[in-house]
Amino acid sequence: MKWFKKKEKPSQEEKSDQQDVTRGLLIFAHPTTVIDVEHILREEGYEIRVVSPPPSYRTGCDLSVEFPMEAEAAITELLNTTNLTPLDVVPITSEGMEPLHFVRKKWYGKYLMVRAANMKITVDTETKVVVNISGGGCPDVPYLATELIGQRINEAPDLTEVGFSLCAYSLNTAREELVREIGA
Repeated sequence: MKWFKKKEKPSQEEKSDQQDVTRGLLIFAHPTTVIDVEHILREEGYEIRVVSPPPSYRTGCDLSVEFPMEAEAAITELLNTTNLTPLDVVPITSEGMEPLHFVRKKWYGKYLMVRAANMKITVDTETKVVVNISGGGCPDVPYLATELIGQRINEAPDLTEVGFSLCAYSLNTAREELVREIGA
């Protein structure tokens, strides 16, 4: 029975790899805080990613910020001065701690669907026209869909200017990924 096999101890090389912590997660209670933190840290030039935290660090907010650990002191000091203090700062130390991919792509022939959190945009890659919006549970999703469907992806509005929900943020993240993937 292969799945009952005793796990071997990690080698010395594997142990040293586990101790080299280069990335961490900033954990917050609300998605709007994560969105504000993302803007501030990007403006300051930090290389960050908005990701979904591991299940053990979910606080009701499905977003966290992945950041370089060498900048932890400077980032936390900056966030403290802006009253955007994280609930927790967690080093990514093991495989189980890896954040989940916030953005995923799936090809359907000439159509490309990009999913960010629970929001999905599908585009005809030949015409670059948005053909479908789905997902989410925010009350502004139908309005956001009317703003996008039928538009060329590079002419679509910045949805963070149109809506203010987590769904608008997620949909805009998917839109930006589509522009990167298929060009403008």
